[in-house]
Amino acid sequence: MSQHQDGLDTQDIRETARKVADKQIAPNAAKRDQDHTFPWDAMKALAEVGLLQVGISTAYGGMGGSRREFTLIAQEVAKACASTALVYVTNSMVAKAIEADGNETTKRKWLPLLLAGKSLGALAVHEPDSGCIMAAISTRARKDGDTYVINGSKFLVTSAGEADVYLVIARPDPLTAPQQMHILLVEKDIPGLAFGRVEDKMGLTSTSSRQLFFNDCRVPHDHLIGQEGEGHKVLGAAVAGWGIFGAAGLAVGIAQSATERSVRYAKERKIGGEPIALQQAIQLMIADMVIQTDAASALLDAGAAHADANPGKAAFHAFKAKLFSSEAAIAVTDKAIQVHGGHGYCKDYIVERLYRDARGLTLHFKTSELLRLEIAEAILKM
Repeated sequence: MSQHQDGLDTQDIRETARKVADKQIAPNAAKRDQDHTFPWDAMKALAEVGLLQVGISTAYGGMGGSRREFTLIAQEVAKACASTALVYVTNSMVAKAIEADGNETTKRKWLPLLLAGKSLGALAVHEPDSGCIMAAISTRARKDGDTYVINGSKFLVTSAGEADVYLVIARPDPLTAPQQMHILLVEKDIPGLAFGRVEDKMGLTSTSSRQLFFNDCRVPHDHLIGQEGEGHKVLGAAVAGWGIFGAAGLAVGIAQSATERSVRYAKERKIGGEPIALQQAIQLMIADMVIQTDAASALLDAGAAHADANPGKAAFHAFKAKLFSSEAAIAVTDKAIQVHGGHGYCKDYIVERLYRDARGLTLHFKTSELLRLEIAEAILKM
């Protein structure tokens, strides 16, 4: 049993997440994936046992906790349903940003709702012509008296249309400096905000990814998160310093599920009267899967511990963990399908969904290529 200064017991949190995932999230995961149904039932189950509160201060209804507890929840949920895990991680990022940089009114209004599962948060960053490149963002927020007027669009926003509150990245208008950005809290029903269709994705199909359109969308000045023009700092702390650890945990959970299922299948599946586990080709694949999964888990654990001890270096460790674990998840799930043979290519077997979900994780948050550049820059001080 590992207990932190917050009084949280890490093992208890993991066991709670595992039980909820196994009993309440996993049974309907395949149908949600098939029907593209948003995981409201799964998020409610996580809220009922307090798991949405992990990582947020007790002063705002949270229960404290470190990045490691957060990543362990993401892992256990992802084993059952990666879409739910991604919605969970996204909601947590929004809560962290509000806790760290929202004004007191915003904190008191939204944090209790987000932590209780009564409201849901989403992050609106990427645009059709910017992708992951922050410098290319073109959505503008013009100051007009005590409001900001937002015009522009975002795309592939996780939980779009379902979430109640959106943290929107926009540039000042008129532009004062190329690197400056605002982060504004936009409520779902505000005039001037519209949603596009749900994207029909290869995997992570239950996450309701849509475009957001802003047409003279007015939000009060006190909906600014952080300081004017310093949205990159807010975003760095919430996404790079917190959410990307969750994304890495999500990838590790997928790899763990694929490995566990493949080991079990290899022992149970018989060809010619003997389990396929006796075949050397299967043994070699299983060995590779276990090593890659354990390595990803260890790198994530170490990175989360370093980040908790030195938050200023959190992004560097998060980037390493996310890059390695997301690529490991693809390799592991690919081998899982091979271990299952033709059955692995059929939707009756979960490894097919795990592979599709894993593939999206090298694209979400930051692509593998951008992560490599960020890591190299940090190491070489370029």
